[in-house]
Amino acid sequence: MHQDTIRNFCIIAHIDHGKSTLADRMMEMTGTVLKRDMKSQLLDSMDLEREKGITIKLAPVRMKYKGYDLNLIDTPGHVDFSYEVSRSLEACEGAILVVDASQGIQAQTLANVYLALAADLTIIPVLNKVDLPAADVARVSAEVINLLGCNDEDILKISAKTGEGVMDVLDAVVERVIPPQGDEAAPTRALIFDSYYDDYRGVILYMRVVDGSIKKGDTIEMLATGASGLALEVGALSPMMKPGPDIAMGEIGYIVTNLKTTRDAKVGDTVTVRRAHADEMLPGYKDVKPFVYAGFFPVSNEDYQELKDAIEKLSLSDSALQFEPENSPVLGFGVRIGFLGLLHMDIVRERLEREYNLDLVVTNPSTDYQITMNDGMEVDIKSAADLPLVTKISEIREPWIKGEIIVPQEYIGNVIQLIVTKRGLQDNLSYIEERALISFEAPLANLLTDFYDQLKSVTSGYGSFNYELDEYRAEDLVKVDFYVAGNIVDALSVMAHRSESQRLGREVVDKLKEVIPRQNFQVALQAAIGGKFIARADLSAYRKDVTTGLYGGDVSRKKKVLAKQAKGKKRMKRFGKVDIPSEAFTVMLKRD
Repeated sequence: MHQDTIRNFCIIAHIDHGKSTLADRMMEMTGTVLKRDMKSQLLDSMDLEREKGITIKLAPVRMKYKGYDLNLIDTPGHVDFSYEVSRSLEACEGAILVVDASQGIQAQTLANVYLALAADLTIIPVLNKVDLPAADVARVSAEVINLLGCNDEDILKISAKTGEGVMDVLDAVVERVIPPQGDEAAPTRALIFDSYYDDYRGVILYMRVVDGSIKKGDTIEMLATGASGLALEVGALSPMMKPGPDIAMGEIGYIVTNLKTTRDAKVGDTVTVRRAHADEMLPGYKDVKPFVYAGFFPVSNEDYQELKDAIEKLSLSDSALQFEPENSPVLGFGVRIGFLGLLHMDIVRERLEREYNLDLVVTNPSTDYQITMNDGMEVDIKSAADLPLVTKISEIREPWIKGEIIVPQEYIGNVIQLIVTKRGLQDNLSYIEERALISFEAPLANLLTDFYDQLKSVTSGYGSFNYELDEYRAEDLVKVDFYVAGNIVDALSVMAHRSESQRLGREVVDKLKEVIPRQNFQVALQAAIGGKFIARADLSAYRKDVTTGLYGGDVSRKKKVLAKQAKGKKRMKRFGKVDIPSEAFTVMLKRD
């Protein structure tokens, strides 16, 4: 095949701006998918993706158009998966930037544009949903011109739903995007931009061949992980798998391998073949590290093995998932899992509950902390319960993020106030037409629980937010422990800044008072830092009226019976066990 007839491109956009719908129309108009097989969001294969209306796993597809081979990669739009997006962009020469004509440019749009510019791609701006009554084409066009420095005639106005203007987009891809550049005679190098595990076939890689070619039956090797295997089948996706003899330079396709887990073939890794071995990796590979951790416990301890097996199966196809066993005196055996972000955690939780029928208790999400001990040793902890003795610690560092928020100008004050309450520092304020771009830095731990909900409420739903991990900074952090009836509950412990610890302790104790049911004896709920209690609330006891059977007579009879009851309650307080419901472990996630 001649390289000049290949065009590799992807679609980038904010969530819900119409990426997947545009991909549907393109496949329909190029005859890639028959009308009878067409369904909306065809490339979103998971039920979860359809329900939430988001792309979680990216999907490539090859289309034939006017004698050209168009390779499209539909990318996830959410901030948690930005590394996957950056790898997809590296596999392309062009990007279609989809902007909703009613909503305009959002935070994720900006983040993805920066990634596309960094990868040196040709950007084709497209205004979608121009048929809607709320569409403001003039204003949004001005925003796009301001962002990209292009002309008004470069911007294509389309409606992906009705198909209006989609042919122009395909023509623009052929005209504006350059064909792939590479060397067919050089040692083989291919970039993995996605990999997943198939129960029946093993690990399947989606990749772009940069130099050389990969043939069926080749012995392949991953340069970063050092794993090697066989290319049992190679071919293109349109969108079903179509086997072929090889994948040549410049093409995007798949390889069915005999590898057993995606940990051997991570996104961003370089594939080479034994017969034309390359030693130099393609640039940009990094080991994706989770930075949000939560404990997953089965409601019944008998289901622990099922939970472990389910997570192991999920981790075969999600190389970013990291987990280790955890034991809690209250919740029993469970697993502590690391995620790329809160959406990633949400999706994994839903998949475990749906696909494996598990009932789960999920503890409050936390981030990891780097600790330097007095003797110079470095320790990394993923849960507050693992914190070493305070006397042995010289400093604790927590992760900070760099964030960007885009809002209409009238909400600037509210947003800056919100950032300040999260211990954040506002860096910069710039304007895109009628909206403001606020850049800030903040500790990740403070944004984990409900920052996004609060942002939506203070901006009436107009604010959009994007972030990336920055660095670890030393702060005055303390561990806040929670006691129920005098017993410490490890699963509730949290790390907090000293200045916020008192408020946090009071809030959690008050929330626990609402969710823990009353007992037959008084229960003290306390928050403490080290040996010092900083907050307390009491759950009052149920009191049975033991004097109802006494009619008349001396008051001392009544006193006698009440004293007996008080004695019993005192004994119960010593031996009584408080039943803590699963909601208590997610109190931090609940809004007031």
